[in-house]
Amino acid sequence: MSLHRVSELMEKHGIPGRDLYELPTSEKRFPDGCHYRIEISGVERPEVLEAVIDEAEKRDVPVHRLISVVMGATLLDDRELTRFAEMARDAKMEVIMTPGPRRGWGLGRQLITPEGAYSGIRFRGSDNLRIVIADIMRCIELGFRGFLVVDEGLLWLLNEMRKAGDIPKDVVFKVSIYAGHGNPAGAKVLEMLGADTFNPLGDLTLPMLASIRKAVNIPIDVHVILSESFGGFNRIWETPEITRIAAPCYYKIEPGTALAAGSGAIYRPWVSPDYLAFLAREKVKYAETIISIIEKNYPEAKLSGVGPSDLAIPKP
Repeated sequence: MSLHRVSELMEKHGIPGRDLYELPTSEKRFPDGCHYRIEISGVERPEVLEAVIDEAEKRDVPVHRLISVVMGATLLDDRELTRFAEMARDAKMEVIMTPGPRRGWGLGRQLITPEGAYSGIRFRGSDNLRIVIADIMRCIELGFRGFLVVDEGLLWLLNEMRKAGDIPKDVVFKVSIYAGHGNPAGAKVLEMLGADTFNPLGDLTLPMLASIRKAVNIPIDVHVILSESFGGFNRIWETPEITRIAAPCYYKIEPGTALAAGSGAIYRPWVSPDYLAFLAREKVKYAETIISIIEKNYPEAKLSGVGPSDLAIPKP
């Protein structure tokens, strides 16, 4: 069968038959009619959130979403989590919590072997599903309404629980870059399983991002700066074009040596909150630069203001 015929069959099922090299302009938007938003990752403790809020106010930069406690929500006590939720609520920032128990916490060693790493960081057994759901429920009880998910099976189960009313309807699920999705068919699967937003691989080309946007309606979370452990790239100057072809999208800013794995990982409980607060301020500064570049090069693009009504803002 020819490649052309395969493309026709893919198109028949709603998947672009090839990457969209023509880079069509996306007509999709956030509920408030805007093209893009800002996401700050690695907000590990209340002290780091304080720095984000302070810097955002100083620079007049709307921060819409916080990827928080990547080291694991289990490691913050109830008082810390409550304070975190109250601060985010008052600042009108969405919080995507990272539940604690996951691969790397359990007894399984396959993940750390050279070949085992290819199998990903999915959960092992029902006990581990039960534990991570319990951690999510703890955070929901403390007021949080957004969660980072890596495992597609867990995503499906959480969505079924949400549909059944076991989880509040206003809870949102974001799929992590660690899930490893990078094509429109994979994005479609995540959307069908209940993902409200997802983070594709960080090294996708513009035509690849355009093909994903054509296939799904959920926001695409695009890394603009990514840690050395992921390749250490910076695509700030591509943001006007990414905004045009991939809207609605969140821009993610994650510099550093490594994020959650290896000796240089910065999202670990023993990393100084002062260092993380400094880095958080830098991320807000980079966000200001991104906004400036988009405004100068794609002035038609609209940035959401502070606290759009569709954000999963905590309710402590």
